[in-house]
Amino acid sequence: MTTTPTPVPLGPDQERASTGIAGLDNVLGGGLPARHLYLIEGTPGAGKTTLGLQFLRRGVEQGDRGLYITLSETASELRTVAASHGWSLEGLDVFELVTEEGLSPDAEQTILHPAEVELGETTRGVMAAVERLNATRVVFDSLSEMRLLAQNPLRYRRQVLALKNFFAQRGCTVLMLDDRSAEHDDLQLHSIAHGVINLDARVDQYGPERRSLRVIKMRGIQFRGGEHDFNLETGGLAVFPRLVAAEHRTHFEATLVSTGNPQLDKLLGGGLARGSSTLLSGPSGVGKTTTAVACVLAALQRGERVAYYLFDEGLGTLLIRSRTLGMDISGYLETGQLRIRTLDPAEVSPGEFANMVRHAVEEDGAGTIVIDSLNAYLQAMPGDKYLLLQMHELLTYLNQRGIITMLVLAQHGVLGDMRSDIDLSYLSDAILLFRFFEARGSLLKAVSVVKSRISAHELTIREFRLGAGGLEVGLALSDFEGVMSGIASYRGRSPLLSDGDVVTAG
Repeated sequence: MTTTPTPVPLGPDQERASTGIAGLDNVLGGGLPARHLYLIEGTPGAGKTTLGLQFLRRGVEQGDRGLYITLSETASELRTVAASHGWSLEGLDVFELVTEEGLSPDAEQTILHPAEVELGETTRGVMAAVERLNATRVVFDSLSEMRLLAQNPLRYRRQVLALKNFFAQRGCTVLMLDDRSAEHDDLQLHSIAHGVINLDARVDQYGPERRSLRVIKMRGIQFRGGEHDFNLETGGLAVFPRLVAAEHRTHFEATLVSTGNPQLDKLLGGGLARGSSTLLSGPSGVGKTTTAVACVLAALQRGERVAYYLFDEGLGTLLIRSRTLGMDISGYLETGQLRIRTLDPAEVSPGEFANMVRHAVEEDGAGTIVIDSLNAYLQAMPGDKYLLLQMHELLTYLNQRGIITMLVLAQHGVLGDMRSDIDLSYLSDAILLFRFFEARGSLLKAVSVVKSRISAHELTIREFRLGAGGLEVGLALSDFEGVMSGIASYRGRSPLLSDGDVVTAG
């Protein structure tokens, strides 16, 4: 599932050649400037061949003649790659520069150095194929084979320049693939090419490869810099442009809406504010997710659409617990007003997740977003750089779109000192803090608002519990001390929510 990101500003007017990948076209501000040569570099398996095939297939759709020139793969192997994505090579020309005849012993010669003959034959073969087929889109796979044939940098550079000039005269848009097999980065190619796109596939300690794309250079146009996550899946490359919150400012009315519980509204200073994020923090089992579900139910009853991203527990468990507490949300799932996505954090990149959220907001019209929980999302991706900055960008985007965002964060421990592996307090506009405490021989719960940027909230600590009627928020625990530490001492006669319960002996 992808959404259409806001494109980067276009540079000077010039014809563009679509890559066939919507996300990459967006990063480039509309596609590659036509009739130039581009370098696509990346390690084996990064997705270069698939990108090249998508580029040529889009050309066929637009009436361009496409040619795939291969030195490193056979036509049969290319058909296998295409078939794995559900494609056919119909309408594309595949030219194998090295055939079985060229590899036979009879084709070998000893009078001249092989490089002097084979490199010239390779270059002439490429030119002849382009002229014969009148191709306007060309993929050359790969430069590493030409580098081996040239044997020295000068001859290699001259042959690449000769090909570049030839393609320019023919008005071709060319992708040259390079597997970066050179002992060091070959910046000579960077200077020759009109643009350079780098594909990276890295393996973390757990989970699948993390793939990212970076436009290193693109002459004459503005493009979105930085790393952009992408997936290599059935159907080709899916690129997720890096989210830039500043591109998505909108006007909205900053109002307060109810959580569905009058006492909780009062504690928050009137309710939840549109265009704000609220962090629900506390130990496991204290009621954070259930509180989020109660707020979701109130939004659904107002007629809003809600997107809920569930990382920690199964959908069935969430629905059963909600129904038991009198907050049945299954009917809203059936109508599509509520969308709950259960995600495996080890399988989702930050860019892909941001794209999911954007789709929910811009395509589905969601007004409330819940991320449950941040622990699984953030901790499962220790290899991703600047993850907190990406979360900051996502929350800023949601705030600027007028979305009510709820973030669930579990803290370590049950009683006593609470700690968290990550600190998101500075990112949140409001913080609801939940605590267990012991009193009168029971394990009780308390809730307080420790921060709010958008309203004058209560500074009290209130008792909190979950029952058959949903959330119950009691009076301020004015006669207790040490509730936040979990070791409470009683100083008076304030009633507790459980005081009204009738206990009968069996």
